Amino acid sequence: MKNNKIMNWLRAFRDDARGSVSVEFALIMPFLFWAFGASYVYFDGYRQSSVNLKAAFTIGDMISRETDPLNDAYMDSMYNLLNLMTRTPSDTTLRVTVVRWDEDDDRYYFDWSQTRGGVLPMTDADVIEMADKLPVMPDNERVILVETSNSFVPLFNIGMETLSLDNFVFTRPRFAPQVLWES
Repeated sequence: MKNNKIMNWLRAFRDDARGSVSVEFALIMPFLFWAFGASYVYFDGYRQSSVNLKAAFTIGDMISRETDPLNDAYMDSMYNLLNLMTRTPSDTTLRVTVVRWDEDDDRYYFDWSQTRGGVLPMTDADVIEMADKLPVMPDNERVILVETSNSFVPLFNIGMETLSLDNFVFTRPRFAPQVLWES
């Protein structure tokens, strides 16, 4: 008998359509706004990461097609292109390095490295540290490393911290065996 009363009460509670829409809205509204804000922030973060990566690939592809030695004006224009493509309010950095594999020494060497945006140029020690990230190459083959970085600051506070969007892209020279620096 007692079990039957509880079941009847649960069915009545389930089927009861009375209530106040404003109370229900007040209960669910914070979650809906948070979900909308979080969706926007995550989408914007992935968009910014994708744009940053595409800019790095574009710069690497443009440099790989050069047959004349590059100079400071060329690097300045690549940095301006990065800023134009990313359109981010945060500071961007660009580092372009040409790396060569020497089979006799069984290690990578850098030919030259140029930076824009406050990052330090690459050294031989940096190349040795990142050897596991570099591709397998034949003797005296060269690749152009393009590293870009900027910060993603979420528009809404949804519990996500500022993220550093770092990209590491390598491209083989296309029309010449190597890309030279003017000096």
